[in-house]
Amino acid sequence: MAEYQNPQHEPGSERRLLLIFLVTFVAMILFEPLLKKYLPQPPTAQQHSQTETQPEQAPPAPSEPAAPTMAALTGATKQASSESETVIESDLYRITFTNRGAQVKSWILKKFDNDAQNGPLDLLNQDAAKLYGFPLSLWTYDEGLRNRLNSALYVPSVEGEQTSPTTVTFEYADHDLAVRKTFHFDESYVVGIETAVTYKGQALAALPAWPAGFGDQTSPPFYVKGLIDYQYNKNIERVPIKKISGGATIPGPFHWAGPNDQYFAALFIPDDPATATLVTLRNAIEVPRDPGKRDSEKIKVDVLGAAVGNLHGPTSVRLFAGPKELRILEKVPVPGLAENDLSGVVDFGWWGVLAKPLFVWLRWTYSHMVPNWGWAIVVQTIIITLALLPLRISQMKSMLKMQRVAPQIKQIQDKYKKYSLRDPRKAAMNEEISALYKKEGVNPVGGCLPLIIQLPFIYAYYRMLDTAIDLRHAHWLWIHDLSAADPYLVLPILMVISSLLTQRMTPQAGMDPAQQRMMNVMMPLMMGFIFFRLAAGLNLYYAVVNLISIAQQAVMNRTKLGKEMREIMAKRARKKDK
Repeated sequence: MAEYQNPQHEPGSERRLLLIFLVTFVAMILFEPLLKKYLPQPPTAQQHSQTETQPEQAPPAPSEPAAPTMAALTGATKQASSESETVIESDLYRITFTNRGAQVKSWILKKFDNDAQNGPLDLLNQDAAKLYGFPLSLWTYDEGLRNRLNSALYVPSVEGEQTSPTTVTFEYADHDLAVRKTFHFDESYVVGIETAVTYKGQALAALPAWPAGFGDQTSPPFYVKGLIDYQYNKNIERVPIKKISGGATIPGPFHWAGPNDQYFAALFIPDDPATATLVTLRNAIEVPRDPGKRDSEKIKVDVLGAAVGNLHGPTSVRLFAGPKELRILEKVPVPGLAENDLSGVVDFGWWGVLAKPLFVWLRWTYSHMVPNWGWAIVVQTIIITLALLPLRISQMKSMLKMQRVAPQIKQIQDKYKKYSLRDPRKAAMNEEISALYKKEGVNPVGGCLPLIIQLPFIYAYYRMLDTAIDLRHAHWLWIHDLSAADPYLVLPILMVISSLLTQRMTPQAGMDPAQQRMMNVMMPLMMGFIFFRLAAGLNLYYAVVNLISIAQQAVMNRTKLGKEMREIMAKRARKKDK
């Protein structure tokens, strides 16, 4: 990822600045007598006091970027005498602002639970925010100014409890700094943000920020899933932790950009994508290895954040701070994008072409058929497995044909076994086998086709359960979270046992009986090892597939086709034993 130097610091700038200060100081000393003689005297203390207490101009209309008052230019100040709070509440959230830094100290999402504590989720990572900054603070390249902006006592337009939709403005000014921050709230997860900062009469690059991760990061693995994503037109970049540098500048344009983790996101949507700039933030904190024991061994993890805005003037953006839930993201308008929404932040991976439709179907099943995600998975799995039944029948027919031509293939192989693999005459063996396959209508890979088709569904379910927030904390019978591992290992054990039965009941063409017996045990055990700590929903899907396959195979083994296959394999086994 490209990194850019701080645009406010060029090589040699400090030396030139020092020289300018020196020349200015000498000029002031030399011309001081002339200034006193010909220029008007400064106003009296009474006049100065009247200037400070003049009524302020009305704030600009919400549709335009807010600009600081002229307080800093006139020498007037505007700052609160004490710290206070402003709370914005809706059906979705309860956001608590402090006027110290005009930033958020708590962002409660009412519809989502906290993994570590009972009660609703605070979207802030409180431990990281106390070290590296709270949401909606301002980020500047100058650390001293940054601390000053985020520790000053702003004057809020309203205090106490407020109900959205509403607008809150925070203002601060001293002798050389003027700041205005305006926030617009509606009944969605989107907050309109307008910021403007002047320092010594010049516009200062100060970007709204979400500096330090999310509140659902309760254990080290959750931190690893942190990303910073951004999109312009159809191009979406997903930058993992290991490729992110703290304080790196990525110039736009962006339609949206910001940090996110497995289930939640804080995405800035610039009003003018062409002027947007992204600054990536990465810092380290220590967290308990075992989140259930605060005194357990500490491990160092990285928290990600971002600041987005205009480096050359006031910033006007919208911030989506909430769940990565498709139905919600699809309702957030992003002008200029083909899909016109934020759905691109949900990453279903390489098999997204299958995983996303699979999830939409599962969500429809949950909404219209069975109001439980676990039973919705069972219903969907039954339908998928029944739909693949013709392939299973085709597999058995292909395996039967392979069994029938097996003796002829053995004769052809014996005929050419005296030739080495590099001998040109060895190619004739493959030609004869291919001709035999064509004559008998045998597809040598037909027996593997159902397994090949099943693998994308397994991976799509894995991605869906790892991505869809709808399945977070979804209950089913003894399972409290289908997106997490089965705490009692019932489903992994059921999956292994059902796999053993499925392997034992399924005829396997062209395989030595001894090898077949080994595979009947090794394959299920290997799958059990892989699935041991995977999501309970994935184990549920696989176990249901196996149970249905057992029932299908039991019926098919009693058909004429099944009986013929088993007789052929029994004869081969008896010949091997002699």
